[in-house]
Amino acid sequence: MQLRLEGIAQQVGSQAYLYPMTLEPVSGAVTNLLGVTQAGKTSLMRVMAGLDRPSAGRVLVDGIDVTGVPVRERNVSMVYQQFINYPSLRVFDNIASPLRLRGKARGEDIAARVRTLAGRLHIDHLLDRYPSELSGGQQQRVALARALAKGAPLMLLDEPLVNLDYKLREELREELTQLFAHGDATVIYATTEPAEALLLGGHTAVMDGGELLQYGPTPEVFHFPDSLRVARAFNDPPMNLIAGQLQGGRVTLAGDISVPLPEAGRHGGPVTVGVRAAALRLDGVPGSVPVPGRVALAELSGSDTFVHVDTAAGNLVAQFAGVLDLRLGASLTLQLVPEQLYLFDAGGKRIHAPRRPGGLAADVVAPGAVAGS
Repeated sequence: MQLRLEGIAQQVGSQAYLYPMTLEPVSGAVTNLLGVTQAGKTSLMRVMAGLDRPSAGRVLVDGIDVTGVPVRERNVSMVYQQFINYPSLRVFDNIASPLRLRGKARGEDIAARVRTLAGRLHIDHLLDRYPSELSGGQQQRVALARALAKGAPLMLLDEPLVNLDYKLREELREELTQLFAHGDATVIYATTEPAEALLLGGHTAVMDGGELLQYGPTPEVFHFPDSLRVARAFNDPPMNLIAGQLQGGRVTLAGDISVPLPEAGRHGGPVTVGVRAAALRLDGVPGSVPVPGRVALAELSGSDTFVHVDTAAGNLVAQFAGVLDLRLGASLTLQLVPEQLYLFDAGGKRIHAPRRPGGLAADVVAPGAVAGS
């Protein structure tokens, strides 16, 4: 299936839920819809599914306009945040239900398909149970298996793991990555988590406030955010943003901190400097710039330590591998590596990005940008 959303907008009364946007997901691959709550992800997916008709624009499937075609007449499967299963049916019958509704598969074929999907999702030992006898993670696996069983060419997943605990989310993410890699459906996956989009790969559409900010291959959007809004959305923890002044190939920050950045020499004026938490260092390297400060907070997350440091340039968050024992108020000097800095102009547009391994120019505009409005 080739899906194309052409000039789609959604407005109810004076409230705009989607601003005009055009998006063409890659056929047979994963497209992540990334954005915070109320970014417009669910509204866009409802238009894709045929649950809602857009206020403007067209939905094209293989070049045919299906904008007014209701969901029951489309070959689409959808998984929601909530665990939606038939409570009166066993797990086996829940998964088999879309196959039986088609009426084309034989009993033995249905059984084989159900057991294959259940095995992939590690619920094959639960086929004789009812949904009420399952944990939340098991119920969501059943819902995913039923959606996969339908074999629809378009599969929509609206934050399907958000209600699960951390361990279950991690397990299912890995499983879904493998399932999608071996399937041929076009998968649209809504998420609020940048790490989830990076894990699933494919392409990513970054949304905010009903606008489509940028669309392209997931690594490219991550490494080359077109704007401050994209950089804020596609970072966890959030990218450190520091006010600075660019002049003569150098960026001056508060506290008389001067960072050489000759690659951005043709630009000048006020800028916002962006640096990812993982790019800040404790050890100096050739060309790095020291930024002295004091520890405001140190928190553990898994095997990493996130350190909040008060500096003359502002509060910076650094991410270090391992468990660090840092006393609050202790002096700590962070090292800024010029090659790891992003620059955004006064209007929030990216004017410089770090050079990626492989030699892609740092100041090349990221491909796939889409004008949403």
